[in-house]
Amino acid sequence: MRTLKNFPEGFYWGGATAANQIEGAWDVDDKGISIADVMTEGSFGEPRRITRGIVEGEYYPAHEAIDFYHHYKEDIALFAEMGLKMYRLSIAWSRIFPDSNSDTPNEKGLEFYDKVFKELKKYNIEPLVTIYHNDLPYHFVEECNGWSSRKVLDQYLELCKVLFTRYKNDVKYWITFNEINDLTVPLGNWNHGGILHEGTKYFVDQVDEPNMRYQALHNQMVASAEAVVIGKKINPEFQFGSMICHITVYPHTCHPDDVLLAQREDLIRNCFCGDVMHRGEYPYYALRYFEENDIQIEMTEADKAILKEGICDFYTFSYYMTICKSADPNTVQTSGNIMGGAKNPYLEVNEWDWQIDPKGLRYTLNHVYDRYRLPVMITENGLGARDVVEADGQIHDDYRIEYTRQHIQQMQEAITDGVELVGYTSWGIIDVVSCSTGEMDKRYGFIHVDKDNHGNGTLKRTKKDSFHWYKKVIETNGQEL
Repeated sequence: MRTLKNFPEGFYWGGATAANQIEGAWDVDDKGISIADVMTEGSFGEPRRITRGIVEGEYYPAHEAIDFYHHYKEDIALFAEMGLKMYRLSIAWSRIFPDSNSDTPNEKGLEFYDKVFKELKKYNIEPLVTIYHNDLPYHFVEECNGWSSRKVLDQYLELCKVLFTRYKNDVKYWITFNEINDLTVPLGNWNHGGILHEGTKYFVDQVDEPNMRYQALHNQMVASAEAVVIGKKINPEFQFGSMICHITVYPHTCHPDDVLLAQREDLIRNCFCGDVMHRGEYPYYALRYFEENDIQIEMTEADKAILKEGICDFYTFSYYMTICKSADPNTVQTSGNIMGGAKNPYLEVNEWDWQIDPKGLRYTLNHVYDRYRLPVMITENGLGARDVVEADGQIHDDYRIEYTRQHIQQMQEAITDGVELVGYTSWGIIDVVSCSTGEMDKRYGFIHVDKDNHGNGTLKRTKKDSFHWYKKVIETNGQEL
């Protein structure tokens, strides 16, 4: 008889958000403009636009988001009621260093995070802090085209020094970059690199210069390694994690061409950044990829040395879906998170055409743990769906419960397989502005926020059915699903 292992004692059941998708208060307390602040609303059928600066008359969802900036006490109290053991959040860089003239950090911005960490400590919720999560200060775009310049690397390290010193007794777990591997695809230019080429108008259709994009990625990986070294000197107890957007790839058929194509995609999109951040050097397969695609990045001997020295302590990843790869150009395609692929006929899709594959999570957990043999956290996983508020104010989101239940079941299978899974922070624990579409209708949270796609609403927080279900999951350490 098959017996599943229990979730380990002290497992970090949690939830995740990003500052630019929840905080709002875009110009409050001397905050500067970030790249999220110049992305307009959109939808599945109408892509978000990127504007050069703030344009009067446009609606920018990040400007208010769900106003966590003024609701943080209420929201953290709800997280505590749900029983969260860990809350993954990010720091808004432009709150700390608002503009190009910022030589000293903005005390008002730091005080906000002082209060957030104090509130989390009050409820014994462990913070997991992402330093950079798609919110580069906008002035870097105009000054040097974002992360393609080493100037941004240097300024990032100044930010890290401030954060590590200020919060050395408040934060133990840090993630240096959110979904760093998104820069392996053209979509990553803007959100992840702050790169804006002439001619780019839409978030989903960007002018691309692969050489510049991979230089930006290299600069981020060097920045991550230097941040680890700096952080360990400030507090040796700090633990640093990678964060990979893991779009797991299957061959569409057993044809060898499909198998090799899927392997190449997996190596470059999923494994490349993890290999650098955990093994400390560029892998052999990336060198061939660079040669075949005429990518030549500037890498110094000092870069190579710091990559070796500043490897991460634990592995984290987001998991929403899997895709297939086919060498046949006539294969039916589907969209996805940062990259699409061949449609898998055995999987269901959500309204935004993302394939749902709980068993793929077990496969992925085994894949990454076998590769790195480090503690693993799933730092994003969730279902984007439209919720209906009933006449009595209740939200019955059985579809979200079922999605999460199936993925947690596969997590337990992976633990039984022997994977050292130590945490799960569901995305997003509360409704957030969708990064890809700018919508509120694409809801992920266990807590509903009264706001629509156009910024209308009271911002009232309401517990969904999934709130009560997840609370029971946490209370029983995953035994009651």
